[in-house]
Amino acid sequence: MQEFKIEQVSNQLNESIQKKIDLKTKPLGALGALEKIAFKVCQIQQTLKPELSKPSILVCAGDHGVTEEKISPFPQEVTFQMVMNFLGGGAAINVFSRQHGIQLLVADTGVNYDFESNTNLLDLKIRKGTRNFAVEPAMTIEECKQAMENGAQLVDKLHSEGCNIIGFGEMGIGNTTAAAALLCKYTDCTATEASGAGTGLDKEGISHKAQVIEKALLLHQNTSSPMDILATFGGLEIATICGAILKAAELKMIILSDGFIATSALLAAHAINPNVTDYCLYAHQSEEQGHRLMLQHLKADAILQLGMRLGEGTGSAIAFPLVQSAVNFINEMSSFEDAGVSNVE
Repeated sequence: MQEFKIEQVSNQLNESIQKKIDLKTKPLGALGALEKIAFKVCQIQQTLKPELSKPSILVCAGDHGVTEEKISPFPQEVTFQMVMNFLGGGAAINVFSRQHGIQLLVADTGVNYDFESNTNLLDLKIRKGTRNFAVEPAMTIEECKQAMENGAQLVDKLHSEGCNIIGFGEMGIGNTTAAAALLCKYTDCTATEASGAGTGLDKEGISHKAQVIEKALLLHQNTSSPMDILATFGGLEIATICGAILKAAELKMIILSDGFIATSALLAAHAINPNVTDYCLYAHQSEEQGHRLMLQHLKADAILQLGMRLGEGTGSAIAFPLVQSAVNFINEMSSFEDAGVSNVE
């Protein structure tokens, strides 16, 4: 994984972007959050004429050994069943991606199932699921690095094909527990604060999840480096997304960050290289309670807050047309001068 450093945007460019936004035929600030999105996209692309090319969402699937601790009401086989649903075009992310013209890619990063060869399924499998991190590290450092490299290589390929905006989704029974543990380690919040309903736990189930995470945090209390934390508590899908995020930022792509699990991968990427967030737009704030804490830690404002907690990259898919609207207004909306409209004195 190559290191990268963000190119500093000049004050002159920032002023030019803001002037272009302000001189559109509208009162100052009247397009609200769309103006902030347009400004950020112009910053990322370092241009006054931004464009979105070949939008893509990568959904990574992987299983989790921590399900041995009974932290999910759903059995592990739901992971591979949902992958089959993605491939069949029947999941929410399929619907929204089709609706908004987004290329959808599905990757097996570590599902505990032997899939038949399928040209629509990317085979990035490292192993059949992680180990139970309540007992031992979920991944070895080598497995974690390989997953990250797989994600990086895939993003590099997409970029070479013309993609400049990408979102990430995931599927993996047990992965809200992994994401919550990562949140605890990267931000020092408590297991109780980080633990939510996931796929539908009741209060007793959430309490049990928090206890499992507390046990794991105590077991691995000396784990401290960003990579060691990711390997110890993460998932193969989370590590793959982390590597993909780092590569996307290195390539100066727009990153549409999704919900709780996808943002746990961003937390890891941010811990490895804080510059990654300079390339991020935050699609939505998940109903999963730990996601709010993640966004606070990253000093991020979400575009949408719809009470969603599905994952799969659905928040990114739904937010994408708003990013399109922001880009379209800055490119196509007339200025006061162009339209011959009197401006404020």
